[in-house]
Amino acid sequence: MEKVPGLLPKELTDSVPTWLSKRAIQCAGKQASGIVRGTRQKQKQRLYKYGDLNKKGMFKKARKLKEFIDKVNITKPDLKNLEPELDYRFIKTDFGNSTSFDCWMTLSSIGNKLKVVIPIKKTKHFNLMQSKGVMTKGLRLGKNKATFMFEIPDPPERTEGEVKGLDVGALDVYSVSDGQQSQKDKHGWTLGDILKVLQRKQKGSKAFERTQAHRDNFINWSINQLNLTGTKVLKVEGIKNIRKGRKSSRYLSHWTYTTIFDKLDSYCLEHGVRVEKVNPTYTSQRCSQCGWTRKSNRKGKKFKCTSCGFECDADLNASQNIVLDLPSIRKKERLQQNNKKGFYWYVVGQECIVPDVCKG
Repeated sequence: MEKVPGLLPKELTDSVPTWLSKRAIQCAGKQASGIVRGTRQKQKQRLYKYGDLNKKGMFKKARKLKEFIDKVNITKPDLKNLEPELDYRFIKTDFGNSTSFDCWMTLSSIGNKLKVVIPIKKTKHFNLMQSKGVMTKGLRLGKNKATFMFEIPDPPERTEGEVKGLDVGALDVYSVSDGQQSQKDKHGWTLGDILKVLQRKQKGSKAFERTQAHRDNFINWSINQLNLTGTKVLKVEGIKNIRKGRKSSRYLSHWTYTTIFDKLDSYCLEHGVRVEKVNPTYTSQRCSQCGWTRKSNRKGKKFKCTSCGFECDADLNASQNIVLDLPSIRKKERLQQNNKKGFYWYVVGQECIVPDVCKG
């Protein structure tokens, strides 16, 4: 089809040889249509981006994108793990029963006059979503679970409170300018410990997948402990393509900073806190007390200013720099590598002498 409709035509759905009801076939067709339209839309966006890059004269990036576009042909999607989405016409739920189960769900109108009754136990996440929003009338049915969907209104952005800075790391998930840092869980794990275990596992093994899940669960748990009381804006590092063109160790290759930022964005959205991204250049090397910026100031997790002698946890020091209104450092100055000799980097409103390299 040139254009795939949301609801497939009757002559197509009637041609399907199955015992399923017409209503069930129509529902499956709607989901199949969504999958195909989504696949086409992705390719359409890639082609638009390709044309835009050529217009801007960014030919190298355009060539790389074209290579990817040519590799990704639009083919039939892999439906091995597809979970059918059922709407209110097929589902009846009873949450007010007096049995040991939280809900009894009845599936009907699926064909051959079948009725399937399924007992359901709520999860903690279900209870949390139920307290925050309204449950929709549809669900996704998996092999061993039913996924309910909720409509949750976004809370209004806070207009009062503090502006705080947050630094992410491979040892501690986060460090905040007010002194908060991610802690060990009840089993004594830190993110750094999990990454050390992950680097020893063979990629593709079950042990590797379990440790990956442990890492992601630990990140989610850690961010859920973040106290945003009295915070209206959270400034974070605008990290992007951090490993591009560089060799990284197996340890750091498993540090998924994108997972941290994705969880952080959703957590802040739930609490009405605005997230602002700032340039992270030299924030880990600058002394938050006197402004002296030098590469030798930081050694691993320890920060000691070679000018004023201020000592602090390196990530906490970086978070205190992130929250400040620091002027950006031009690319020309970064290429001169002034941070090896050192310079004073002052906040906006003070005299900024970034180009003037100080000896010492």
